Amino acid sequence: MTDKVLNGAEMAVLNSRLEGAARKMANTLLRTGRSGVLNRAKDFSCCIVTADCELLASAESLPIHVLSGPDMMARVMKEFHPDLKRGDAFLHNSPYHGCSHAADLTLLAPVVDDEGVHRFTVLAKAHQADIGNSEPTTYMGNARDVYHEGALIFPAVQVQRDYKDIGDIIRLCEMRIRVPAQWRGDYLAMVGAARIGEKELLALGREVGWDKLQAFTRQWFDYSEALMVEAVKAMSSGTVTASSTHDPFPGMPPEGVTVKSVVTIDSDASRITVDLTDNIDCLPCGMNLSEATARTGAMIGVFNSIDHRVPKNAGSFRRIEVKLRRGCIVGIPVHPYSCSAGTTNIADRVANGVQAAIAGLGQGVGMAEVGAVIAPSSGVISGIDARNGKAFVNQIFLAFSAGAAAPKNDAWWSTAHVGNAGLCCIDGVELDELYQPLLVKKRAFLTDSEGAGRHSGAPSTYVEFGPLKGEIDVGYVSDGHQNPAKGVCGGQNGGAANQFLMSRDGGKVELAGCALVHVSEGETIIAISTGGGGYGDPTTRAPEAVAEDVREGYITPDRARIIYKVSVDAAGNLDVAATRRLRSN
Repeated sequence: MTDKVLNGAEMAVLNSRLEGAARKMANTLLRTGRSGVLNRAKDFSCCIVTADCELLASAESLPIHVLSGPDMMARVMKEFHPDLKRGDAFLHNSPYHGCSHAADLTLLAPVVDDEGVHRFTVLAKAHQADIGNSEPTTYMGNARDVYHEGALIFPAVQVQRDYKDIGDIIRLCEMRIRVPAQWRGDYLAMVGAARIGEKELLALGREVGWDKLQAFTRQWFDYSEALMVEAVKAMSSGTVTASSTHDPFPGMPPEGVTVKSVVTIDSDASRITVDLTDNIDCLPCGMNLSEATARTGAMIGVFNSIDHRVPKNAGSFRRIEVKLRRGCIVGIPVHPYSCSAGTTNIADRVANGVQAAIAGLGQGVGMAEVGAVIAPSSGVISGIDARNGKAFVNQIFLAFSAGAAAPKNDAWWSTAHVGNAGLCCIDGVELDELYQPLLVKKRAFLTDSEGAGRHSGAPSTYVEFGPLKGEIDVGYVSDGHQNPAKGVCGGQNGGAANQFLMSRDGGKVELAGCALVHVSEGETIIAISTGGGGYGDPTTRAPEAVAEDVREGYITPDRARIIYKVSVDAAGNLDVAATRRLRSN
């Protein structure tokens, strides 16, 4: 029965049904999550993998969460628990066993049919506001090792049997996490999401038959691979090398870390290979990548550089090879090296290097660099709420931009970082001030900070905030001060990051890029995020687009004249004749 051939209509309907199941999971997490990380920022992902542990459906998930990792976590679950039963569920966040980093707590539930056959696995991955780190942040860039990091780490640990919680695990988490009620609410949201997915798949299997679903899976992967073949054949063959450098952080060399990506495109064989082996070993800090994020970072750079209509699943993945080295900072980590910030900083440098390398093949492919993370305006805040005496820990998403320009369009401004593809949402100021004792004094885009180009990168953001009452701690890992996002194909760099502490008397002190900063009442933090790189020569940008940017206040007339060779007055009125003269010189 598994050799059944489905027609196009059947394929489209079943794909929509499976993607719909993943969306229902995500909607459950959004509407029932307790922490702002989930119910406001949407820093979570839900996906479905096959019984053979291949990514099938992921709906609107964060790329860094799902392109690689769910497959490995599902394999580890099966290895550690070979006798899977309906009603089982497992907690998994071990970066040494397939997860992205410890903060991305994942609940896996096997979908077992009425005959006891394991058909699929559903995964609900939710970034945690607190996972028990020794410091109140889930991005602990200065962690010397996993013991200093201190996170609770679960390598596919069973947390439910016959749909009932295993209380020992729950109590362990509640004793180690600073906001146990918030964590328990998020855990229940993950359980609800996974069980919704399980219910949907069981109903679908009973409705259409498991053999038909198996035939769909095989054909959908083949179809996805065929689209990937077409996309790669449209590219030029060649080997290109690019590098992207991370600022120096604690535990890093004084010059920072340069990530080298060697990309080989074989259009005849329709294969793309990314070689990350020629990079430094793991470092005594929290910036090492997990295997999942090293592979995913490379894959993000590839998918950002090809036709966006290619499905992102195990079928298209067949045409991508990522070469990693054990013990490498962008490879396969060796315990006890920490991967606390494994989804963001260095992973972004991998993705950026790959898409910039592909841009080196010529105009029309690749993408500029997306800006770096994580400014204090997207940091983890914690403390005791002076309004009610209760402890709080939460990651805020007050502002980020960072989007990179592409061959045919300007940047998507609220990309945040290359790994989340703009899927995390920016917080409303009022809600952040309601849920935490915050006062946000200013939030804006910085003028003249975009990556100039024929297509422009996003500008930097500027946020000033501090405690409304009492005091707060702000943890962040802000890259991109010394190494802002690079433009490609003649495009210019985006704006650089920076952060300052403003004292009560107005004094301003520059802060380190990686820190846990104590902010007292009357003090504020100024957070400047990175902009994104530009694509193409700025002097080829449409003059009307430059004039519009001046009218909106994004760039000044001086920048328009000097960088874009466009003559515009302060009101944004374009002088066509003067522009023609500027561009002819």
